This record gives sequence, structure tokens and C-alpha cells, in this order.
Amino acid sequence: MVKPPLYLRRLYPGVTWNFKCAEKVLYLTFDDGPVPEVTPQVLSILKNYNASATFFCIGENVVKYPELYEQVKEAGHRIGNHTYHHYNSWKVHYRDFIKDVEKAKKIIQSDLFRPPYGKLTARTLFTLRKKFRIIMWDVISCDFDTKISKEQVLSNVLAHAKNGSVIVFHDSIKASKNILFALPEVLKYFSEKGYEFRKID
Repeated sequence: MVKPPLYLRRLYPGVTWNFKCAEKVLYLTFDDGPVPEVTPQVLSILKNYNASATFFCIGENVVKYPELYEQVKEAGHRIGNHTYHHYNSWKVHYRDFIKDVEKAKKIIQSDLFRPPYGKLTARTLFTLRKKFRIIMWDVISCDFDTKISKEQVLSNVLAHAKNGSVIVFHDSIKASKNILFALPEVLKYFSEKGYEFRKID
């Protein structure tokens, strides 16, 4: 689902799906990095358009590539917690998931959190909401889906993004073909329409 339906949003009270604003502003977010095969290219593309963004990083990748993690921060982008091992909250025990988030928090010092796959149990949501601002999205590019074309990924964003949208891409190897095609086209299209790209503050 490119746009999460209303019933899904109601399952997760107290989380952020988008930002209500009349300004031409979009919030680009990137999940699953950093990885050397993709993240540096994403940073370069963003820089070309003077765009700020928010990177929800996996703790395990931060440990593997600390210099790359620092590059993301030094470029002025915002960092968020995306767990340490990219666990699915619906498939692991509550305590194990919380421990994984806390392990990531020790190296990703951020009050922003996004659950992998956008999935949280009610108990996990209740706990994490006390410690984090949980950021979901209202447009997902589906760049991770290897069964769809890069043109469809681009269309997913162009057709659904609007003022205040939180848009999801993935700076991962799996998504590399799609994101490296679609991201510059998204930036070009919306820049020409007068949009600004901001990080989540």
C-alpha cells in the first residue's frame, strides 16, 4: 500500500504519519542504512538539490560503517532509530524487541523511532511512545520491492505526495536500483514546483 489506509492509522494512536501544513514542504526519510553501496550516492543526490532528510538507521549497520554514519550526520541530516537488528515486532518477543531498540539507542542517540516494516504490537507501541517520537509515513515508494519497475517506484511518490508528506525510501542494497533512479527524479520534479525538503525536527 503506497498510502496507509485510515483504519491502519487508527491502530497506532499517538504516532506521526505526516505534518499538517500549507507550505510546500516534503519530508524525505531513508530506512535500513547506512551501507557503502548506496548511502554515499543518496547523500550526493540530496546535496545536489540542497535537500535535508531523515535517516532511520539500523544499529548493526552503524557499527559496521561508523565513518559513513558520521558522514550522514555531518551533512546535516537527522538521524532516527530503526532498531539494532531490524526485528519485526510481530514476530519476536516483546522484551527482545525492546532490548533491541535500546541497544540501538546506545549508538543512535535520537528520540525518533521507526519500526521495521511499520509494525508494532500494542504493548510495544505503549512502551516506546514514552521514550520516542514514533514516525511512520503517508507515502511509501516501495523501492524495496524487486518485482516492480523503477518507473513505478517514481510514480508511487509523484502521484501521492503532497504538502507535509513523510515519504519513505530505503538506502539499502536491495532497493539500490529503484532508489537511485527515482530519488533524483522526485527531487527534480518537486523542486521545480517550489517544494522544500526538510528533515524531521
